[in-house]
Amino acid sequence: MNSFIVQIITNINNVLNSFVWGSFSLFLLLGTGLVCTVSTGALQIRYIGHWWKKTFGSIKDEARVINDAGAISQFRTFCTALSSTIGTGNIAGVSTAICVGGPGAVFWMWIAAILGMMIKFSENVLGVYYRRRNPEGAWSGGAMYYLEDGLGSLKHGKKAGKVLAILFCIFTIMASFGIGNLGQINKITLNIRATFLSDIDIGSFAGTPLVDIGIGVVLMLFGALIIMGGFRRLAYVSEKVIPFMLVAYILGCLVVIIIHAPMMPEVFASIFKLALGSEAISGGAAGTAVQVAMNTVKSGLKRGVFSNEAGLGSSVMAHVNTCAREPVKQGLWGIAEVFLDTMVICTMTALVVLSSGVVNLTTGAVLPGTDDTTLVAKTFGNTLGYAGEIFVVIAVTLFAFTTVMGWSYYGGKVIEYLFGVFWAKVYRVIFVLLITFGAVLESSLVWDISDTFNGFMMIPNLIGVLFLTPLVVRITRNYIDRRIKGKNTEPMLSYNRNIQEEAARAVKKGAF
Repeated sequence: MNSFIVQIITNINNVLNSFVWGSFSLFLLLGTGLVCTVSTGALQIRYIGHWWKKTFGSIKDEARVINDAGAISQFRTFCTALSSTIGTGNIAGVSTAICVGGPGAVFWMWIAAILGMMIKFSENVLGVYYRRRNPEGAWSGGAMYYLEDGLGSLKHGKKAGKVLAILFCIFTIMASFGIGNLGQINKITLNIRATFLSDIDIGSFAGTPLVDIGIGVVLMLFGALIIMGGFRRLAYVSEKVIPFMLVAYILGCLVVIIIHAPMMPEVFASIFKLALGSEAISGGAAGTAVQVAMNTVKSGLKRGVFSNEAGLGSSVMAHVNTCAREPVKQGLWGIAEVFLDTMVICTMTALVVLSSGVVNLTTGAVLPGTDDTTLVAKTFGNTLGYAGEIFVVIAVTLFAFTTVMGWSYYGGKVIEYLFGVFWAKVYRVIFVLLITFGAVLESSLVWDISDTFNGFMMIPNLIGVLFLTPLVVRITRNYIDRRIKGKNTEPMLSYNRNIQEEAARAVKKGAF
């Protein structure tokens, strides 16, 4: 790409990124998570046994039961949501956070996850509560609907709700091309080239290596095969691929962690010690200390959101396709999603990186010349040889590619909301064609743009979740009274009277 154009895009993005990831957005993210946590009585902690039983503990049984011809099983819905949530943010994103913010960034990723569990819980509860059928008979739901109908139902909130819903859709479309397409494809290309094709030079076209173009074309063809097959093909592929790749990646990380087990106490000590840039603070340079601390916090929070998407309002568009009639039931799957994504996958990646020797565990400084893009692959390679590098490249490819599939659906759903089902199909064609473009962009610019789009997308969604928290609390208490305390109370299942009555009849018959 022309260097002048790249510089203009970079300058514009830097200004927007500084705004969207400033103090306001960070306080909004943490504040919303804290409000959701406190108002529900820290449900993610207090009822950990219940949500674990109703999610991971139910995979073999009720999670696969379908009670709705227009929906898919809860387990398949969960896998579809994970397909977009688990991506390069779990590998390259974690190493980037550590390289920028030091080991302490991992602590803030955990904070983002703990609070994010209840944000995603609330998003799913609202998503299922405000979902409706589209002209093709499938469920449609997401932040745009609970912003328009939920926020719009509040006093003086009708216009604000509609405006925020439209803004959310616009930002989601941009984010789908950033976090959901260009960034993921770019990481796949870089890792494949560095591992398998570093010595191959077959020329270039318009200054772009033909190798990168070739990788982009192949990925585009595979993407078209799945994405153009519609949501059910996407869900089917996700259910088959996601469990396999998660188990494989966890086992691979465990091997490296066990080999580096003697370093683990020092690694965890470094994470907590440097969470607020304590080394810079002890150095006496107040301005530097504040800057280091802010870099650590921002890196952790940004990569946490990038990884688990809590606060973006994105994966709820997949969750609303559940056969579950209970909004809280799908909310519990949202908690499980963030837990698995950040507390398990991201933490394991962080432990692998921090035990690699490229990070000074005392100061948090990264060795000069460290490339965060391929850091995890090289760490596996140093520990397990060439097979380790191949393992990570395959993991990155699968993680990133499933993310592309998931975000193609999200972008299509907001297009459907704005313009109708036909234009959602047109969007998917454009989305597939742009896959090749992601293979030839500069890595740092792609990730910076993705951060910006995430931030803009987050703002209207969090405003909606924050104002609708009282409703989430009422729905949650209603669920707890009926499902946990055994009270005979009328269920709160939908804002729509017809859907409420239909769902209530199903629940009375034993459907969940």
